[in-house]
Amino acid sequence: MAEQIIKRLIDDIDGGEAEETVQFSLDGVPYEIDLSAANAKKVRDSLAPFVEHARKAGGGAAGGRRRRSRAASSRERSADIRAWAKARGIKVNERGRIPATVVEEYERAH
Repeated sequence: MAEQIIKRLIDDIDGGEAEETVQFSLDGVPYEIDLSAANAKKVRDSLAPFVEHARKAGGGAAGGRRRRSRAASSRERSADIRAWAKARGIKVNERGRIPATVVEEYERAH
């Protein structure tokens, strides 16, 4: 018996047929959205003025990466994740990077 599986993308904006998945990142959070060619063009056209004046991030430029100070909301989020993890018996350090697996569990729970 033969089987045929057809993957069909649906435009997340208007519910029509989508031709592509557009990926972008904002404030360090990656996103992707399935869009028709027309809606993908709208996204790219609307971002073009910002992209034109922006610099690419994280590319290993000759001067190395500049360290940015962490926003208070970022510190608060880290504190929330640590408190959540400790309440569930998950060991996390008081300082430093929180393991990605712990962050993922926290995000799934919220």
